[in-house]
Amino acid sequence: MREREEVAVSAIVATTESEADRPRVTYRTAGDHALLVEYGDEFPVDLGVNFFVHATARHLDSHPVRGVLELAPGLRSLLVYYDPTVIGQADVVSALRELHREIPEPASIVLPSRRLRLPVAFDDSTSRDAVDRYRITTRPDAPNVVEGNNIDYIVRYNGLSGREALYERVLDSEWWNAFTGFYTGLPSLLPLDPRSEIVAPKYNPARTWTPEGAVAIGGPCVVIHPIESAGSYQIFGRTLPVSDLVLRARSHRVDPILVQPGDRISFYAVSESELLDLRRRVFEGRYDYEIEPGQYAVADHLTTSSDPRVAVEAERRRADRRAARELAKIP
Repeated sequence: MREREEVAVSAIVATTESEADRPRVTYRTAGDHALLVEYGDEFPVDLGVNFFVHATARHLDSHPVRGVLELAPGLRSLLVYYDPTVIGQADVVSALRELHREIPEPASIVLPSRRLRLPVAFDDSTSRDAVDRYRITTRPDAPNVVEGNNIDYIVRYNGLSGREALYERVLDSEWWNAFTGFYTGLPSLLPLDPRSEIVAPKYNPARTWTPEGAVAIGGPCVVIHPIESAGSYQIFGRTLPVSDLVLRARSHRVDPILVQPGDRISFYAVSESELLDLRRRVFEGRYDYEIEPGQYAVADHLTTSSDPRVAVEAERRRADRRAARELAKIP
C-alpha cells in the first residue's frame, strides 16, 4: 500500500491508493470535529464503491472506535463525526485505515437491506402542477418543460423510444438507496440492473415548489420527496408519503423516515385515482406499507453486471443516451 501525506492547505489529510478490490481513499478535514472520507472517483458512478461505503459504516457501527460519535454515508463518501477531546484526527484516520483492511472483498459483502414495494402514478396532475407553476413563475422558455411535464424531456435526453420505455426502466429494476441526504428523509436511488440506468440534468434555476411524494430524477439518481420543498430534479410521477413525524398507526415504521440507506425499492404502476386512494389510507392510518426485512449480497449485483448479455445491452443503451444528449438542450 502506498500512502502519501498532503498539506492541510488542500484540506486533504491523507490519501490511500487503491488496491485490488479496494477503492482509493481520501481523507479530508470537515471542520474541527469531522472527517470526510471519499472513496474511488467522482465519475462514473460506481455502485461497487457505494457498497464499500455501506460496508464500512456497518463495520464501524459493530466495531465502535472510542470518540467516534456518528456516521453519515453518502454516494461515495462517509462523513465521520468525532469528539476531538477524546480522539484526534490522526487517530481517526489510523482507525479507519485499519478498518478498511478488514472489509471483505466485494463478492463477499452482505449488507442488511429491506425490500420496499411502492406504487407510482406517472404523469400525475400534482406533478404537472409543479412543472406548470415553474413555467409560469420562473422560466417560460425552460427546455425541460414540454407541454406541462418533464417526462418527454427525460425520454428525449435518454434516447428512449417513448414514455412507455421510460416507465419500463423505472418498473423493471430494484432501486438501491445509495444514501439519504440533501435534506432529511430524501432517498437517492440507483438501479441495481445497469440496463435500467437513466440520467437527466437538473432544473436551472430550481423550482420553488415540489409536492410531497414526487418521484424525480437528477443526474443518475431517482429521488422521492419526503416533504413539500423546492427542488431541481425532473419530476415523472408521485408515490406514497415516505416520512411521517406523527408515526401513524400501522405504518410499520420504527423511524419517521421510511426509506433507510441500503434499502431496495421496487415500483409498480397505478392510476392517479388509485394512488390518491392509497394516500388517503396512509393518512387515515389504514395502510400497511409493503416492507420485507432481509439482506443483500453484493455478489448478486456483480453476477448481473458481469453477464455478457446484460453488459452488452447496458452499453448499447448508454451509447443511445450519449448520442441523444448531444442533441438535447440543457436547462
